[in-house]
Amino acid sequence: MQKQAYDEISKEQVKNWDKKYLWHPFTQMKDFAREEPLIIVDGEGVILRDINGKKYIDGISSMWCNIHGHRRKEIDDAIKGQLDKVAHTTLLGMSNIPSAKLAKRLVEITPDGLNKIFYSDNGSNAIEIAIKMAFQYWQYKGHKKKINYVSLQYGYHGDSLGAVGVSGIDIFHAVFKPLLLKTFISPSPYCYRCPEDKDKATCSLECLGKLEEILSKNSDTIAAMVIEPLVQGAGGMIVHPQGFLSGVKDLCEKYNILLIADEVMVGFGRTGKMFACSHEDVAPDILAISKGLNGGYMPLAATLATDEIYNAFLGKHSEQKTFFHGHTYTGNPLACAAALANIDIFENKKVIEGLDPKIEALQERLEQFRDLKSVGNARQCGLIAGIELVRNKETKEPYSWEEKIGIKVSYEARQRGLIIRPLGNVMVVMPPLSIEISELNNMMDILYESIESVTETS
Repeated sequence: MQKQAYDEISKEQVKNWDKKYLWHPFTQMKDFAREEPLIIVDGEGVILRDINGKKYIDGISSMWCNIHGHRRKEIDDAIKGQLDKVAHTTLLGMSNIPSAKLAKRLVEITPDGLNKIFYSDNGSNAIEIAIKMAFQYWQYKGHKKKINYVSLQYGYHGDSLGAVGVSGIDIFHAVFKPLLLKTFISPSPYCYRCPEDKDKATCSLECLGKLEEILSKNSDTIAAMVIEPLVQGAGGMIVHPQGFLSGVKDLCEKYNILLIADEVMVGFGRTGKMFACSHEDVAPDILAISKGLNGGYMPLAATLATDEIYNAFLGKHSEQKTFFHGHTYTGNPLACAAALANIDIFENKKVIEGLDPKIEALQERLEQFRDLKSVGNARQCGLIAGIELVRNKETKEPYSWEEKIGIKVSYEARQRGLIIRPLGNVMVVMPPLSIEISELNNMMDILYESIESVTETS
């Protein structure tokens, strides 16, 4: 009896501490302070359990990073094994075994030509590194004017200033505009809301023509193009039409511009292949990866570059061509050990080969959502989906920001046992790759019922 009373006091203490001391990311804290906080205690597989003992399906892979489920024994054991050796050593002027082994494995599984690995600890840093590498590369090659970048409308590449500078979501980034890099923004191939007012069935990728206009006029000043291959994540799970990515690569080669592929979100099986670029046989000049790199266990990221870029930084000590960038936890042995175990699971369990039935099941379930009066578009790439809610299907009129329709649906889903997070009016579906089809169906049932419940009365 005494223990139960203590547990109850403990729960309230934690909730109070959360509200009193924590500042949550991407969260309006005035609203949050009025809500019952969701505090996770533990998890297993695709299930998370909160402080009150309630269970939830992890419908967003704990912010798009969990791959093989929570408490995956192989990854747990790898971390414990490394912990018995050393938890952290620096990569500044020295190395460790897991980081060297992982570098070799990454070269083997990523698109051809990416032979050099630079570690960091999150996706934003991976992009910062890519931006700086591209800039410095052109400086050393004698193209001093190449100091600008190009990216897509609705693009998202992280929250540090360099990453924000090559992003294109005004609601996140407009306030920081005075601090940012100069970046040319090209139209997104957002087929549901086509910027060129074309029909997807007859469109010939006119958005590539707009990109070429930018590149042809400014190629002497553009260092690189930054793109999320196949799916723009935070912009609303915008799925690109086939051929767009390879078309971007061709244009970058034509105008002598580096291509930076941001696979922080889409990498490691999310699109049905290990890396999204592989769908169109695109080999970028620089590749940024994170999130699923070690199964979503701990902070780790990597920026991969070609020998051509790496070699531009080689020189005498007196030339000061060194890439002056680094982080305390670069190449952390625990994180790298987890990543090695993560890749082993992909290979030993043939994860990619087993995705097709799950992808087909998700596709079938999305068809049902299109019958809901509030669903304007349901788009999918692999085990990633976005369900866009609209006030009027015919006109595609969106719900207003003040209506908070996505937040309301997410909260309703939470009451029914599903953790889901919206991007404005777009409901995001991104479960761990390990989800069973029965669990996927349960997840989609809850989401369907939640959308129906909220929008039928809104």
